[in-house]
Amino acid sequence: MTVVGIAVSMLLFAALTLVLVRVVRGPTTLDRIVAVDVLLAVVVCAIAAEAAYTRDATSLPILVVLSILGFIGSVSVARFAPWSRR
Repeated sequence: MTVVGIAVSMLLFAALTLVLVRVVRGPTTLDRIVAVDVLLAVVVCAIAAEAAYTRDATSLPILVVLSILGFIGSVSVARFAPWSRR
């Protein structure tokens, strides 16, 4: 199980690094907003992986709140994005 935990941690760290690069170097504001949404998804995956690894369900309410926050943020950005970029 330790090998799987290390592999998941390395993949999540790689995803986090790539997303942070997109947040910093994104050419438009919409690119940065999408990258922040993906960053939130990576954080949710990391918390879920930690909960699965430790077999502890106390972080599930945090996962629900972060997932709802990401959904509402994505929908609100999509609602107010300019039509020329869709």
